[in-house]
Amino acid sequence: MTSQQNKILVLGIGNILLNDEGVGIHVVAALEKEGYNKADLMDGGTGGFHLLGFIQSYTTVVMIDASLDDFPAGHIRIVRPKYAKDFPKQLSAHEVGLKDLLDAAFLLGNMPEIFLVAVSVKDFQDMGMDLTPEVEAAIPEAMRQIKELVEKIDI
Repeated sequence: MTSQQNKILVLGIGNILLNDEGVGIHVVAALEKEGYNKADLMDGGTGGFHLLGFIQSYTTVVMIDASLDDFPAGHIRIVRPKYAKDFPKQLSAHEVGLKDLLDAAFLLGNMPEIFLVAVSVKDFQDMGMDLTPEVEAAIPEAMRQIKELVEKIDI
């Protein structure tokens, strides 16, 4: 866990034991490795209610997660979900926990501005710790888009 230094949190979500499903964790690790400090960085694991306090302590949260959708593997898109229904239909293997987490923040009345960087993947079932070449190749672009987004956020 990270100590809060900024008003923006970049939160990687995923399970690194399920190959591409862990892409959010890999992106945050890459940002940490290069020393990115314009936002706080956090490995959020598979999400869940234990993250509620962290999320609520920021004005803006940029989440990175795998999305099982119709786009090619490695496709990156940024969405601004306000409610659980606004998320992509198949948001990684822990979709219920993350959506419930944001609904809880909304109901408690302390909802930060949320951005979701969804990285398209094709499978959540394979066990292993390696990203497919398409998803691994998307990490630099995901990092670039996150940095650009953080720079544009008016805090």
